[in-house]
Amino acid sequence: MLHDRVLVRQDGGEGERRSTAGIVIPATASMGRRLSWATAVGVGPNVRSIVVGDRVLFDPDDRSEVELHGKEYVLLRERDVHAVAATRVEPDGTGLYL
Repeated sequence: MLHDRVLVRQDGGEGERRSTAGIVIPATASMGRRLSWATAVGVGPNVRSIVVGDRVLFDPDDRSEVELHGKEYVLLRERDVHAVAATRVEPDGTGLYL
């Protein structure tokens, strides 16, 4: 990875979802703008607040997709990440850097 780039693997699929009430929402259902969570699998040398293994929140419309060894990844700039969920914070903290 170069500069401020972050390589992430998206957690869930873009398929069917289930609401908290148990209603199945099909993949073709229209939704407003929604952010996605992913796991960082590689970071560039100039990335300051993300390490490999962190979960990051990003806008799926602002992404570049890449395929490596048959697996799909998303390439982001650090500034395109909205939040980082990490286990390296204090026990009484939220675990999110906003």
